[in-house]
Amino acid sequence: MHTVAQVLVGVVAALHTYFLVLEMFLWQRPPGRALSGFDADTARLTAPLAANQGLYNGFLAAGLVWGLVTDALDTQVFFLICVIVAGVYGAATANRRILVAQALPGALALGAALLAA
Repeated sequence: MHTVAQVLVGVVAALHTYFLVLEMFLWQRPPGRALSGFDADTARLTAPLAANQGLYNGFLAAGLVWGLVTDALDTQVFFLICVIVAGVYGAATANRRILVAQALPGALALGAALLAA
């Protein structure tokens, strides 16, 4: 079960790395605009906000990787809870898809990590 948990935590870290790239570097390009549904002008105007979100996603990914490298359950649990809270908040305030894309993978990884402990 430990291996399954580590793989799931790694998947969540990879997802947040992808979110970082999408929001910080691709927001005004087709992948970012497809995600947001924004036209070119709106994407340009919201790019600083998206970059800020991307930076925070990078911190989440870094914390999860740190937890994996050190094999520290408490670090993994902390950052997975942060992922879940951010996903629930994002779903409530921005787009319900965030619940499935962010909170659900975080919750699955958290459950697996706690079961493996």
